[in-house]
Amino acid sequence: MNGNATSTYRNVALLSVASVLAPLVTTSVEIERRLEPILKRVRLPTGLLERVAGVIERRSWGAELDIDEASVQVGNAALQQAGVQRGDVGLLINTSVTKRHIEPSVAVRLHHGLGLPSSAINFDISNACLGFVNGMSLAGQLIDSGQIDYAVIIDGEDVSGIHAGTMERLSRVDLKREQFMSEFASLTLGSGAAAAVLGRADRHPEGHQLIGGVTRAATEYNDLCIGSMDGMFTDAKNLLKRGMELVTAAWTEAKRDWNWSDMDRYIMHQVSEVHTAAFVKAAQIDRSRVPLTFPKFGNVGPASIPITLAHEAKKLVVGDRVLLCGIGSGINTSMLELAW
Repeated sequence: MNGNATSTYRNVALLSVASVLAPLVTTSVEIERRLEPILKRVRLPTGLLERVAGVIERRSWGAELDIDEASVQVGNAALQQAGVQRGDVGLLINTSVTKRHIEPSVAVRLHHGLGLPSSAINFDISNACLGFVNGMSLAGQLIDSGQIDYAVIIDGEDVSGIHAGTMERLSRVDLKREQFMSEFASLTLGSGAAAAVLGRADRHPEGHQLIGGVTRAATEYNDLCIGSMDGMFTDAKNLLKRGMELVTAAWTEAKRDWNWSDMDRYIMHQVSEVHTAAFVKAAQIDRSRVPLTFPKFGNVGPASIPITLAHEAKKLVVGDRVLLCGIGSGINTSMLELAW
């Protein structure tokens, strides 16, 4: 790879990563029970969500915990865990896909909710399910350049609107089998929130250093997964095929600069059992080193990588090598190595 496809960091550390889980649980059995008449009519078996996607349940916020409150809550938890004062934060990046409106940015509400200083830069980054890793990469570059000392990256996802719109469309009496399958992936989505704090490695020897990584794009396939707050429409077969082609190409070319064949953990974007198995096969990595959260939480978009890392963090020890990796609609892929 050349150009900006490979990045390295000199003095950047992950100081904390935290997650907040949405409180309401909806099982795949419940969803398919509601859709049973439609499944029979289009001649599809029950159990697809569990058997094929591997998603047993997913979560939603409900009335008791608002997505903004959850995002502020997880940001506060990450700051407290890192031992960083609000006044020292120089950058806040929100990477959420779901949002209530186009303007203003989600970041402004989080900036205010966290009580960050007016000197802290704040904005949204959106890149499908890779937003959080992209946010970490950009924040790392600003820390390395000396422009900021600390950055907070937050992602809060609320897919309740997508679920409602999808269930309504899938209940139409004139629904075709192809239409059902194009929205099948929407039923695997879940809600959740995560946050991370990055800082200077030389000031925080207890931190987990960002080493570097790669990105690669195949944007000629930008129409294979189209999502809005009303629903997500996916050509699942071709998205998987083209995504694996991109991952394989990126992984092969990255071998010139990186050796990721024997990492202690592979923290992957949590899509489904099918995607996980395909990635493991394409990269020829040890499946036992790939922790999974999609069975319980579903695909939580960009929040899935930090949520999975937060849940796995207590099992990691000093010296472990961790690779954050994922594929995002569009198509893009990113991989980022951490030294734990």
